[in-house]
Amino acid sequence: MARTDTLAPLDPSIIAAFEVACAHVGTRATDRLAGAHDASHYLLTPQAVAIAADVAEVSRLLAASRAQRVPVTFRSGGTSLSGQAGTDGVLIDTRRNFRRIDVLDGGALVRTQPGATVRAVNARLVRHGRKLGPDPASEIACTIGGVVANNSSGMSCGTHANTYRTLESAVLVLPSGTVLDTGAEDAAEVLAAREPEIHEGLLRLRDRVRADPESVATLRRLHAIKNTMGYGLNSFLDHDDPVKILEHLVIGSEGTLAFVAEATFRTLPILPAMATGLLLFGSIADATASLTTLIEAGFATIELMDAASLRVAQQDPEATDELRALDVVDHAALLVEYQEPDADALAARLAEASAVFAGLPLAAPASLTTDSVVRAHLWHIRKGLFTAVAGARPSGTTALLEDIAVPVERLNQTCTALIGMFAKYGYEGSVIFGHAKDGNIHFLINERFDDPDNLARYEAFTEEMVELVLSQGGTLKAEHGTGRIMAPFVHRQYGDELYDVMWEVKRLVDPEMLLGVGVLLTDDPHAHTKHLKTAPTVETEVDRCVECGYCEPVCPSRDLTLTPRERIVLRRELQRARDAGDDMLVRELEKEYGYDGVETCAVDGMCQTACPVLINTGDLVRRLRAENQNAVAQAGWKAAAKAWGPVSSIGGVALSVADAVPTALPALATKVGRGILGADTVPLYTADLPGGGSRRKVLAGRAPVAVYFSSCTTTMFGPVGADGVAESFLRLCERAGVELSTPDDIPSLCCGTPWKSKGLTDGYAVMKAKVAASLHRATDRGRLPVVCDASSCTEGLQILLDAAGERGIRVVDAVAFVDEHVLPHLPPAQRVASLTLHPTCSSHHLGIGDALTRVASAAAETVVIPEDWGCCAFAGDRGMLHPELTASATAPEATGVEVAASVAHASLNRTCELGMTRATGHDYRHVLQVLDEALPH
Repeated sequence: MARTDTLAPLDPSIIAAFEVACAHVGTRATDRLAGAHDASHYLLTPQAVAIAADVAEVSRLLAASRAQRVPVTFRSGGTSLSGQAGTDGVLIDTRRNFRRIDVLDGGALVRTQPGATVRAVNARLVRHGRKLGPDPASEIACTIGGVVANNSSGMSCGTHANTYRTLESAVLVLPSGTVLDTGAEDAAEVLAAREPEIHEGLLRLRDRVRADPESVATLRRLHAIKNTMGYGLNSFLDHDDPVKILEHLVIGSEGTLAFVAEATFRTLPILPAMATGLLLFGSIADATASLTTLIEAGFATIELMDAASLRVAQQDPEATDELRALDVVDHAALLVEYQEPDADALAARLAEASAVFAGLPLAAPASLTTDSVVRAHLWHIRKGLFTAVAGARPSGTTALLEDIAVPVERLNQTCTALIGMFAKYGYEGSVIFGHAKDGNIHFLINERFDDPDNLARYEAFTEEMVELVLSQGGTLKAEHGTGRIMAPFVHRQYGDELYDVMWEVKRLVDPEMLLGVGVLLTDDPHAHTKHLKTAPTVETEVDRCVECGYCEPVCPSRDLTLTPRERIVLRRELQRARDAGDDMLVRELEKEYGYDGVETCAVDGMCQTACPVLINTGDLVRRLRAENQNAVAQAGWKAAAKAWGPVSSIGGVALSVADAVPTALPALATKVGRGILGADTVPLYTADLPGGGSRRKVLAGRAPVAVYFSSCTTTMFGPVGADGVAESFLRLCERAGVELSTPDDIPSLCCGTPWKSKGLTDGYAVMKAKVAASLHRATDRGRLPVVCDASSCTEGLQILLDAAGERGIRVVDAVAFVDEHVLPHLPPAQRVASLTLHPTCSSHHLGIGDALTRVASAAAETVVIPEDWGCCAFAGDRGMLHPELTASATAPEATGVEVAASVAHASLNRTCELGMTRATGHDYRHVLQVLDEALPH
């Protein structure tokens, strides 16, 4: 049944007990409803969300759970698809404060906490030429906690390098509160002394499983393929020691046995020599019939895409010309890749490939590419299939991604039967794709759960699918974990004896039965059809979201208020409350959303760079800001746009005056103003803000090669040192013999971002018209490019010109311009020893990262970009309106800056420089200033 309840009342005594255990327990409607949503199609609203600070708080929370008889569920990345990360008890956030990563033994081992993403861990390992074994497609967002909880595998690791096979040790917090480090020398003694029943019980169950030949045969058969159904009872066959048995039972237990506070993995070598290709076949039968040949040929990955998947892939902006040109009928494709240790080994493989392909029933000529760009496009298509299909689903429907495995030789029969079932049950647009090398496929259907007939259809489809997979000797869950979706079918897959052993394991380790209730094991045969999501139609940005969570790790407000996914799901919850007539909840959500959802969004668009369906939640927030703007603000900012030259100069003068008087005076004035007009209206003055800058210069070059559009932030915020980026840029161009001009009205122009980001549509329209007309003249109708010296202004200016219809005018960031036109003509620099660099969200959007690195390398011997780099969230004036946002966003990067201990620090945007200076205590300048000063004078 679909979820129809409104927000249930809280029990104050229960909440009080958890508040004693944990310093941060969220009980607002916003906290609870944001925590209700994960990537699955289930929806349970927690009574509270506890943000655990450390292992001690987790232990205390478990004690409170036992005392109050309230279930708890651990949540980290929330990318699980089977319903593991939801609860109507207390949700424990183990993402925010559990992200430490320690590389050990030169990269041979890595120890990490559960909140670190797979991508972050691999980023630490890459310098050592190593990587994690598990390689799930969701690596951008899925966390180590989920990787262990679900026994993750992925594209190329199969069963030989999944979590079960590569975990070295773990620090476990058991339901009793006992903390066990399975890698410690005295781990066995600790377990026996503190948990004697568990120690003895595991030995007893080990012997019971091993004594039953049928159980042994079943486990060997099911774990010969990918299998995450139920508990990993193969632990009893693979290990003798109770500590190792427990450690491996926890792998894949989906948070129902213990909290994994740390996990240490044995890593794998990165095989850098790779060649990738998309092999096209006339049918799935032809594709699957070719698997044995391709496996024997040594391909590391073999990914299947059916005809429906190919049609979706053709719409991807990164699709190859060959794929777009294909007239898809019943075709299928296999994405294959060689991964070798060096170029010679790859060359040997490629020399054999032609003969391999000649023996296959291909529908088109096959080729393999070593081009990194083309390879990235091919993998982007494959990894984005689920969300691309789900994102295009009809409004109001929920996407379900199922995950099964069968012996490879039975893959064709299974896929053919599934396609027939899609037609039988009317699931149009369904796709099949997955890890064909392992007999592991995923298939997606869209369903609307608010209709009883549709629910009955889904139940019938599920029943037939279960019978199909089991009849093929397969497993009902290969990678995504049992969760709620397959918990009712564990018994059917394993039989009476092994199913009873699983319940014995649960009762032994979690005797109160309070961890992950309803997940993995259940007595309810209909549990998979309860607590289902419905998706109300809300608005364009919201309706496309599949709640995958890919956006969350790049969001600057993720540790302060909300993530993009949470901003979107709360819009859904707000609509649901309106539809239910719950006016009190509507008012509560609207009030809380003002600060959490709107005021503390940096509208930086980084979420779009991670979103598979390209949602920019900043667009939603900008629209909401526009809807909430009053007539006075619109009129005032419209007037400012008309007279921006004097207005920006006044802003600079005000900062200079404030900088010249005791800090307490302007700080008090802004504090009073914020109290009267609101924190999102009046910027907060702090002592670290610089004085004002100087008026922008007008240049009239005789033979300019570009039009220089200097940023108005240089007028409002003075530079570090005597000269700012404008002077440095002009000197660099002069040294290289590059002549520039400016619009004759440059002091009155702006890229429009201050208006656009605040939703001030009237003022933005005025500025857009002014800038477009001025640059149309200055560039001779687009003959000359425009160069801007602040990356956010570069991006904003291009957006403004495009919106104004001036698409023929090209805007280039000053760093990219210097890289291309100036660097080749400069004398050698006396480079500083080391430079820590802060790229900006805009430089990322503009794709000028390589240019930035080259320019920085011309100014410094060593260039460091912190591994935890991210948007600083200063966002123009957001860092002055809500300094807590910038403080939260920059905290991880600031730690990396301190470790680097560089001589100089730089960025390429004035307000971002201010944000990073505030965060680190080091003076950040524009990278062009550093380059200018490094040149001989």
